[in-house]
This record gives sequence, C-alpha cells and structure tokens, in this order.
Amino acid sequence: MEKYISELFGTFCLVFFGCASVVTGGFGGVAIALSFGIGVTAMAYAIGSISGAHLNPAVTLGAFIANRLPARDVAPYMIAQVAGAILAAATLWLIVSGKASGAPANLAATGWNPVTGYSMASALIAELLATFVFVTVILNVTSEKGATLLAGLVIGLTLTLIHLSLIPVSGSSLNPARSIGPALFSGATALSQLWLYIAAPLAGGFIAGVVSRAGILEKK
Repeated sequence: MEKYISELFGTFCLVFFGCASVVTGGFGGVAIALSFGIGVTAMAYAIGSISGAHLNPAVTLGAFIANRLPARDVAPYMIAQVAGAILAAATLWLIVSGKASGAPANLAATGWNPVTGYSMASALIAELLATFVFVTVILNVTSEKGATLLAGLVIGLTLTLIHLSLIPVSGSSLNPARSIGPALFSGATALSQLWLYIAAPLAGGFIAGVVSRAGILEKK
C-alpha cells in the first residue's frame, strides 16, 4: 500500500506544480519544461526508494514489460497515478477559480491544433518517440548495471530536454495520467483528443520495455 500511496502523492506533485507553471506562471516554455523536469527529479529522490517513482502509466508499462515490475502492481500503480493526476488538476482548478477572471477554459490540457500548430500525426509521432526515449533512459539508469546516484537528475534533465523540444508540437505530455487529469477540467476538445495522449505514450513505453528486455541499448 505504501507504494501505491507514494505513486499517488508523487504524481499529484508532478502534475500540480507542472501544470501550475502553465496556468499561473506565464513564463513560457522554458519555465514549463523546468517545472516538470524538476518535479520528476524531486519525486525520484523523495519516493524512488519506496515505489520507484514511476509517476506515469507509460513508465509502469515499460517496467512491467522489461520484467522490472510484478504484474500484480501494474493496475494499482496506474490507478494511483491517474487518481493523483485528477486530484492535482482538481486542486489547481479550485485555486485558479479564485482569480477575478475565473478558471481558464483550458487547464493545461495537452492537445494538437492543425490550424495554428501541428497535425495529429505530428503529435502522435512526437508523443510515441519521446516516451520511448524517456522510458528507455529511466530503465537504463535504474537498472542493476546502469544504476547511479544521479539517476533522478538524469531522468529530470531528460524530461526537461524533451519538453523544451516538443511542447510546441504536442504539448509534450509523455504521460497518460498527466493528460487525463487536466483534460477533465478543459472542455470537449481536450477530451476528444485525449485518446492520443493515452495510446501514444503507452505504445512508446511498451516498445521501450521490449527493447530493455531484449538487452538492446544495455550496458554490457
């Protein structure tokens, strides 16, 4: 139970502070990327020894496929992560509702816009590829052969790099829980596009798990 509570708490912190940087910060993409990257780093060191600090169903799926997580933990981890993200979005919505202009129509939901930005295909490729890279890095730096005390920092910097590169393309979620929570408070468009931000990261995490299990890209 401690592991599941840790995943709920860690995902809550990641989604709350990361999305708050979008909704209340007003400092642009660099600040958003740093907020999510620092959030992952902080939670990796805070709860990593308890649950592994997945904070993300795609990471959980990748760890399971790589034979690094027992099957009995997969569903509880994912449920805890989604619950943490929804609680985070609800809390953020309550806070920003106190502003004179009220809560924004979009509570940091991820999505694509082919009129002013990139297409659905661009967003799908970006989310799948970026999640594959992210989960591969996580599995490698936390493996028995590649483990390092700086693993949390490496993971946080990797997420920051990905966000800096891909926020304009897809919103750079890489995390179904992070997308589900805010989408519930962001209207019909966000909900209609949510499928991509569930399917693509899970596919990327699955492929990363397969690559890890096969020993590809592994330290010899």
